[in-house]
Amino acid sequence: MTLQQLYYVITISEAGSMNKASEQLYIAQPSLTSSVKELVRELGITIFNRSGRGVTLTADGAEFLLYARQLYSQYSVIKEKYGDRGTRKKKFGVSAQHYSFAVKAFVEMVKELDSSEYEFAVRETKTRDIISDVAALRSEIGILYLSDFNRAALTKQLDANELEFHHLIDCAAHVYLWKGHPLAGNSEITFSQLADYPCLSFEQGDSSSLYYSEEILSEKEYSQIIKANDRATMLNLMVGLNGYTLCSGIICSELNGNDFRAVPFSGENGQMEVGYITKKNIILSSVGRLYIEKISEYLNLN
Repeated sequence: MTLQQLYYVITISEAGSMNKASEQLYIAQPSLTSSVKELVRELGITIFNRSGRGVTLTADGAEFLLYARQLYSQYSVIKEKYGDRGTRKKKFGVSAQHYSFAVKAFVEMVKELDSSEYEFAVRETKTRDIISDVAALRSEIGILYLSDFNRAALTKQLDANELEFHHLIDCAAHVYLWKGHPLAGNSEITFSQLADYPCLSFEQGDSSSLYYSEEILSEKEYSQIIKANDRATMLNLMVGLNGYTLCSGIICSELNGNDFRAVPFSGENGQMEVGYITKKNIILSSVGRLYIEKISEYLNLN
């Protein structure tokens, strides 16, 4: 087994076909197929199912890919530090809940790097997908929060996926709403005051659980709930319906504008621990370290 073969398997799984993978790798398809067959013989498992539509991972292949990505990721970090840089673009991805500070830090990180040398990805996505992205090393870092309500359930999921949570900041819950909302001028807002307005929540998918909710206090009973799946829709609903959501209160006006307010929430159990997750025993790349540095700078943690 060689590192090159591992990289071939990773590329094929991402491309979805041998043809596309061979084009990306700049090698002939017969050579690529031969290399994968040699790896399959050595491992004694079938990695891919082939059809007219391309290739898909078998169950054994999906498990093998997890280890391949982890090993190749660490090889890339070592090569970056000690070896020849080469000409192939380096990859860096972040998966996060809908935090504007996470995007702002990403922007500041990219500004300090030569974008022609990297293939960047920032994914604002569901909590379950954040965990799976980092577990599979599609993203090096994931951004999410823990609370008294979800801590036990999410920690169990992190442990099962060999992930660890790194603390960034503790913050109290805030009500996020449009500046024209009747409650926007309040110094604080209670749960009862929100009863006449729709609570907005980011959709977590059909198999969602309250523990995966991006909004704190998801376990409470709300008279009106509207689900959204992107930041722009959420903001439009705040303006059009006087909707609100519960958040960390860490708002980047440079990205979200000045038309929205984060008002402290007055209630119990409104504490959030925001942090980032990584694969256990993984050394962050230099880009990963720079990204965390930019988040720390924005949150004034240094």
